[in-house]
Amino acid sequence: MTTVHDFPEKSGSASNATAKVLSDRAEGEAYVASVCFKHGPPRLLGVELEFTVHYADEPARPLDPDDLAGALGPHTPRTLRPDSPALPLPAGSPLSLEPGCQVEISAQPQTTLRHLDAVVSADLAHLESLLAARGLYLGDTGIDRHRAPARKLGTPRYAAMERRFAPMGDGGATMMCSTAGLQVCVDTGEAHDLPVRWAAVHALGPPLLATFANSRIHAGRDTGHASARWLAVMETEKARTRSAEPGKDPAAGWAGRVLDTPLMVLPGPDGRWDAPDSLTFADWIDGRGEGAGLGKPTEDDLAYHLTTFFTPVRPQGYLEIRYLDAQPAARWLHPVALLAALLARPSTADKVLELCEPVMGRWECAARFGLADRAIADVASKVVDLGCAELGTTGLPPETITEISEGVQSLVRGSRSHQS
Repeated sequence: MTTVHDFPEKSGSASNATAKVLSDRAEGEAYVASVCFKHGPPRLLGVELEFTVHYADEPARPLDPDDLAGALGPHTPRTLRPDSPALPLPAGSPLSLEPGCQVEISAQPQTTLRHLDAVVSADLAHLESLLAARGLYLGDTGIDRHRAPARKLGTPRYAAMERRFAPMGDGGATMMCSTAGLQVCVDTGEAHDLPVRWAAVHALGPPLLATFANSRIHAGRDTGHASARWLAVMETEKARTRSAEPGKDPAAGWAGRVLDTPLMVLPGPDGRWDAPDSLTFADWIDGRGEGAGLGKPTEDDLAYHLTTFFTPVRPQGYLEIRYLDAQPAARWLHPVALLAALLARPSTADKVLELCEPVMGRWECAARFGLADRAIADVASKVVDLGCAELGTTGLPPETITEISEGVQSLVRGSRSHQS
């Protein structure tokens, strides 16, 4: 497993002179299936932590990118300072920025959750120390509680995304510039286990989204929604945000969807990366991009297209689980450990599907109402019980397991009391 970013620093065309040209749809689908679903025993675990950044003395003050760069020093990503050495944090985690200057720690994947905890905790403490020295701190929710969305990074990719999403409403700008997620990365697993594992990570979405939802307040206003962050994601382009359908062949289903989705941005030498309207990647392969001056696409072009999907679960050779709101820095491990426990054994994944069946696919309901929805709360409670009972499989110390179990159980306890 390797951590893959959205390549915001890429300049020029996504293609290069040596990249293989895709001659037909079958070649494109075969490429997607091969790079997005790599099989083998589940071995590695990773996490990507996003946070909004605020001034300690005035959280609602717009963030000055110069202040952030001054705090991050040699760790400043090149999307903000092109001449930065962009050093990883001391324990090895690369640092990146979202369009609104949300910071993101992308931990190197580890073979045990205990090792991942050590790496992330060290790098997170270092980041917090750097920010505190300049009067800044990390937000503790999945959306900016204090400020309206404002793009701070001027990359061609983000500018093109902003233009594309603007006619669709406020969701795109909010997603890009105001939200922060916690993304858990797990191995795809053995080929024969993939359909159940793929179905399980999706089935867990609504109950876990509701359990860890904390993004109700945005820009000083009560949105009335448990996860305004996830609603913002859903309010952008449906073709690239809707959940995948379970099936016997996830790789084939995903490959077909990728080729039938319109291009979002198209890297080019002129600095304006707007893609032709409604041109799907399959259209491009079939030669229907010639009117826009496009030659045949390559595997590099398709690899870039893959970075423009924001689904609840995104396959990248591993499964990137994207539906969780960012958590307070001190509690990032809780949802990661719970998910790791729930996916540790095929038999547990089977049980997950059974428990989650009543609320399968209820993403919008989970984002709007969270645990206030009785059916979702009931399933969430059972899922948390199952996950906490399996925490012993994670290899974490007993005291850490107790802390996580108590913390996660406390999130669903209120809904249990309400149902009593």
